[in-house]
Amino acid sequence: MRRGRMEAFSDGVIAIIITIMVLELKVPEGHELTSLLPLAPKFYSYALSFLYVAIYWVNHHHLLHTVEKVSAPILWHNNLLLFWLSLVPFTTAWVGESNFAAEPMIAYGFVLLMCGVFYFLLSQSIVRTHGRQSTLARAIGVDVKGIISVVAYLAAIGLCFVWTTGANILYAAVALMWLIPDRRIERLMAAIEQDVA
Repeated sequence: MRRGRMEAFSDGVIAIIITIMVLELKVPEGHELTSLLPLAPKFYSYALSFLYVAIYWVNHHHLLHTVEKVSAPILWHNNLLLFWLSLVPFTTAWVGESNFAAEPMIAYGFVLLMCGVFYFLLSQSIVRTHGRQSTLARAIGVDVKGIISVVAYLAAIGLCFVWTTGANILYAAVALMWLIPDRRIERLMAAIEQDVA
């Protein structure tokens, strides 16, 4: 299989995930701006989840540009990442509908955790398939942001039992951390292209 086919499939699934999430935002019955206020928890959970899915899409794009050959482990780790991402709309709706109750927040955090785990496993599959001197292996080195994310998700899940607002802050903090562009792969790919030219 060519990389392009896997990337096109993944892009399609991610586009559907984002579309499904927005369908959970129902138009209020009133015609005043104040009638939007009850939708605030749903809109916040939608915006945060949209940000997460968009971050995964951007990083997935960069990740796949390092792939020269697609192996079975790469395919399956990619599919498992997409599986967990496809659960984001469900947990997002549950969190917004419950007004950030503990159990939905735990489920949300668990889904985010599993997305992070399978993104890491996908990147490791790419490294194993292409070798320790591959573009991705040289670009990512020790994935500090990935490690911080997993620790933060676990801490947020634990916080849900006592302080859901704190958990919400941690979930948002991880997303904001990933908003800062990680240019390692881009820089290395540009350097390789320049050497080739």
